[in-house]
Amino acid sequence: MKGVFVTGTDTNVGKTVVSAWLVYHLKADYWKPVQAGLADGTDAETVRRLAGLGPGRIHPSAYELNAPLSPHEAARLDGVDIRLERIVPPRATRPLVVEGAGGLLVPLNKDHFIIDLIALCKLPVLLVSRTGLGTINHTLLSLDAMRRRGISIAGVVLNGPENPGNRRAIEEFGRVTVIAALPPLDPLNESALAALPLDGDLLS
Repeated sequence: MKGVFVTGTDTNVGKTVVSAWLVYHLKADYWKPVQAGLADGTDAETVRRLAGLGPGRIHPSAYELNAPLSPHEAARLDGVDIRLERIVPPRATRPLVVEGAGGLLVPLNKDHFIIDLIALCKLPVLLVSRTGLGTINHTLLSLDAMRRRGISIAGVVLNGPENPGNRRAIEEFGRVTVIAALPPLDPLNESALAALPLDGDLLS
């Protein structure tokens, strides 16, 4: 299976926007294995709108949980037990963009975290980081955690106002390539994502 797993240094760091950007430019399918929070719409619905996806390009989540909380807590409130063995990657004829929930050590249950789900999927990881203060620490910690698990890292995407100093520091100290820096988009729509090129081949 070709594709990429999109994770982040934190919640609300821009994983869904980056996922939509990748889906658009890679002509990929999208899968959110664990969706926590339904009332305000799902991440899959956002990706469908931003990437202009037609039927069949969004694969159903293994778990859809009502509360916008950490998956382990949202599952507890719903009376659900998240089991890693029930999260099976879909059969996709196109490349697959998989989006996680929160950061690497967000719990799924009492034994497993998002990083365990990443290892299960066996896809290279694109780490989404903020551009502002604190991003160096959070990014380097996330890179270190993945390397300790032997997880392949495709690169980093910075999301937010331009900050060349933080970009240089992440590349130097993290020994990683920042493949893109996405600015704030207003309006945020399909045309805006289309105008942001994706250089290189993440799937080679």
